Amino acid sequence: MMENNTDTNNHNEKKFLEGPGTRWREFKYIVKVALEFIRGFRALHFTGPCITVFGSARFQEDHPSYKAAQELGHHLALAGFTVMTGGGPGIMEAAPRGAKEVGGKTIGCNIVLPHEQHANPYLDIVVNFNYFFVRKVLLLKYSYGFVVMPGGAGTMDELFETLTLIQTGKIKGFPLVLFGKDYWSHLVSQLDHMVEEKTVSPEDLDLFLVTDSVEEAVEYIEKVSIKKFGLKRIMLKPSWVFGEKVSS
Repeated sequence: MMENNTDTNNHNEKKFLEGPGTRWREFKYIVKVALEFIRGFRALHFTGPCITVFGSARFQEDHPSYKAAQELGHHLALAGFTVMTGGGPGIMEAAPRGAKEVGGKTIGCNIVLPHEQHANPYLDIVVNFNYFFVRKVLLLKYSYGFVVMPGGAGTMDELFETLTLIQTGKIKGFPLVLFGKDYWSHLVSQLDHMVEEKTVSPEDLDLFLVTDSVEEAVEYIEKVSIKKFGLKRIMLKPSWVFGEKVSS
């Protein structure tokens, strides 16, 4: 029985992470990664200022976090932002759903998994990725703020990647919101303990806002991303030279 592309890509990635391979195999892997980056750049180059919303894929539409993410997407769109998520179900569906209710723009960076994750129906642009790290870079590259809803291991990875990049100055100090005070209370306590142990600095705790209020979250994002950085909507134009679609 022939392997499908998803199985092949996952097998190739596992082999790459098992240690040194042949030079030819590792060269082919790097080429595939580069091509995936280029495809993502082309697809997302003309998007407006984005806010990325992270969170669990497991919440159904009757869950309070789903409803909160839907309301959040609604208000972010009204504020003029494009709503970007990981493209799947749960929180990744709720935020763009709220944005589409008021005519907002939405983007999904969907990961291709062995048990396939299908993109949700509330997306204007969908880009499928085989590599988690490529997808994560694109979710960060085009965004001017980040909201982290309750989620699992993947959400934790995205949260701490974003926080580390802000902390170390690799990206500007764009707004980072942890939504759901009860859910994040243990994490905040752990961060307080890390300050006590001097593994992080006290000022690192000022790099994010913890809230239960959609209004407070959006106000914080607007204050930091728009007022602090003077963010403006710049509409880049496609070029026929690069084979990009130019509207007449």
